[in-house]
Amino acid sequence: MTTKDIDESVSTELNRLRESIDNIDAAVVHMLAERFKCTQQVGHLKAAHHLPPADPARESRQIARLRQLAESAHLDPAFAEKLLNFIVAEVIRHHERIAEESANGDAGV
Repeated sequence: MTTKDIDESVSTELNRLRESIDNIDAAVVHMLAERFKCTQQVGHLKAAHHLPPADPARESRQIARLRQLAESAHLDPAFAEKLLNFIVAEVIRHHERIAEESANGDAGV
């Protein structure tokens, strides 16, 4: 069966739902961009004060918090944790780069 073979009302509803998904995906990308702008500032602050790129205690608190939010939103907490771990790994990578640039005298702002 192809989308040509689907009843028009089903096709219309499918398109409506897909448009909503596309809008949500765009919002997620923009929210991640805003999050990374903030974490870049954190990275520069950490580098300026010679703080480590990672903060395992905060990461643990964030994971617990996000798992709880996921449960209340009826989202798989394990999925939410995997997503946060992926994001945090990228943030730490950025913080390491910023610290290295700071140590080498390259502001990179």
